[in-house]
Amino acid sequence: MAAKLSIWDAGIIRLAVRDAVFKLSPHHQIRNPVMFCVYTGSILTTVLFIQSILGEEDITPGLGFMITIWLWVTVLFANFAEAMAEGRGKAQAQALRKSRRAVQAKKLSKPARHAKVTILQSGELRAGDIVLVEAGDFIPSDGEVIEGCASVNESAITGESAPVIRESGGDRSAVTGGTQIISDWLIVRILSNPGETFLDRMISLVEGAKRQKTPNELALTILLAALTLIFLLVCSTLLPFSLYSHMVAVSGKTVSVTVLIALFVCLAPTTIGGLMSAIGIAGMDRLIQANVIAMSGRAIEAAGNIDVLILDKTGTITLGNRQATEFLPAEGVSMETLADAAQLASLADETPEGRSIVVLAKDKYNLRGREIAEMQATFIPFTAQTRMSGANLPGRQIRKGALQAIESYVSEMGGTFPQSVLRSVELIARKGSTPLVVADGARVLGVICLKDIIKGGIRERFAQLRQMGIRTIMVTGDNPLTAAAIAAEAGVDDFLANATPEDKLKLIQRLQSEGRLVAMTGDGTNDAPALAQADVAVAMNTGTQAAKEAGNLVDLDSNPTKLIEVVEIGKQLLMTRGALTTFSISNDVAKYFAILPAAFAATYPELNTLNIMHLATPSSAILSAVIFNALVIVLLIPLALRGVGWQRVSAARLLRRNVFIYGFGGLVVPFAAIKLIDWILAAAGIV
Repeated sequence: MAAKLSIWDAGIIRLAVRDAVFKLSPHHQIRNPVMFCVYTGSILTTVLFIQSILGEEDITPGLGFMITIWLWVTVLFANFAEAMAEGRGKAQAQALRKSRRAVQAKKLSKPARHAKVTILQSGELRAGDIVLVEAGDFIPSDGEVIEGCASVNESAITGESAPVIRESGGDRSAVTGGTQIISDWLIVRILSNPGETFLDRMISLVEGAKRQKTPNELALTILLAALTLIFLLVCSTLLPFSLYSHMVAVSGKTVSVTVLIALFVCLAPTTIGGLMSAIGIAGMDRLIQANVIAMSGRAIEAAGNIDVLILDKTGTITLGNRQATEFLPAEGVSMETLADAAQLASLADETPEGRSIVVLAKDKYNLRGREIAEMQATFIPFTAQTRMSGANLPGRQIRKGALQAIESYVSEMGGTFPQSVLRSVELIARKGSTPLVVADGARVLGVICLKDIIKGGIRERFAQLRQMGIRTIMVTGDNPLTAAAIAAEAGVDDFLANATPEDKLKLIQRLQSEGRLVAMTGDGTNDAPALAQADVAVAMNTGTQAAKEAGNLVDLDSNPTKLIEVVEIGKQLLMTRGALTTFSISNDVAKYFAILPAAFAATYPELNTLNIMHLATPSSAILSAVIFNALVIVLLIPLALRGVGWQRVSAARLLRRNVFIYGFGGLVVPFAAIKLIDWILAAAGIV
């Protein structure tokens, strides 16, 4: 979905230049208080320049013209920075529009494959309609699979060519409009009206059409507006002060209004004011490049501030496909009896773990050829609340599940739990594997060992997060011993064992009550309450509609470890904004030493001692500062779009590093740049 775009793509630059001119409208400029003041100053200096041509002297026409031109260039460069960021989003939106197509839909009269079919266009579908999608068909709109199982090509959305399985029930029932069925068939309940599909929302988001300023951005805007107001008041009072000084001294010249406007523009935080919008849009763009859609800018910002990361064990820390490796029977129970019961309890279990139990019993103990209809079996599905599954047969109630769940079940049935089974559970758990206890009514038969594999490199990633000051918590339904072994191997800071959906929610609420910002991932309906509670909630695109609606970020690749990348993008966004704000305020100091002595040297010759750069003339000093003020915006556009380079280290170390680079650098660079511009102007005889 997210094609990598060059920052200096020729097509984007052409559109950005055009849009920079269109953005000169007062309606657009008034949204940015800092640049609106520069915009107003540019209009005023234009009027004063025209007056100077007509003989109403405020400043020499040549200097007035140069200052006016460069003030307008400052506004255009700020518009260009924003247009460049928006242009990248528009290019991606155009690619998405090409993937969106009007297709025929097979609307069913009722949710059954052989029901009456009505052929209509996808744009005529409404939420609640039932459609049939067969091999080769495109899914006409976003929906939920209510019957069937099929292989789906989602490359139009995720960019990943490998097909994925979508099926009714469970956490992989959501389908997206525009994706194509490769094999088999699905009956889908449509969940979106025209114009409200996931693809439509993606287009709006990447274009920035619905981008709202985040709380951090709003706070910075207020700060910059306050600084701008202070400088505006200071510069406004300088004119009457200069007139009074001239009247008393009866010598020299008063400072001109054009020079005061130039002074104000150079002292106001125009650098960050011109780049702030581009930084926010670029942060959203970097998230899209990672195939993550943000439902709000607040989520990206919060990701940069989180200090607790909650991760499910299965599929996130481990590969997720646990395999049955051995049966450990209880005392007095034969291996064949345990294997037979374990297989019966797993016949209807379509999870990788359930299938592996069936295969192990078949391969090792030759248990095969069962006729489910003849057994008159009723299968009990696994739920997050009961944490066990099984089968009811005539005269038998077989269950398999977590230790505590089976303990409670056996106790309810009037049985006792053998010590040998407890020892087997502890032995398996200490090795980091997962024990499943099998019971037949009140009798405990033994334990199934499921082996889980830690993902490669995950321990190193958790160590990096720890260096960034982020605490990691693993959540699992396993018993405490298994959870502790896996947590130690993976390198997480803490874990929650025997976790139910309610436990996840309570954990998040407790952490938030301690003043922490919490992030988590989820894909199921049972994850929705916790996702809704978390400050940063990444829902999987393959997950249920409830999970996607509860999350504020959607991962198109459905990779739970993507949450770590989201945190890094959020931190980079905040760092970029902070670094460029520091640079903007720091370089005002150098401009102060350039323009203030030049503006008042005629009235107060003593101020020439502040001309530490030894600039050629007052006019050259003023113009050099104005030119630098404009050029620095366009020179920082690549940094604003790419983001500040950063390392996975503590916040304190990052702060020291950025204060040195962008604070000290913001002081030094302008001195050298303004002196160079002054030398060029003097050599060319311009001023």
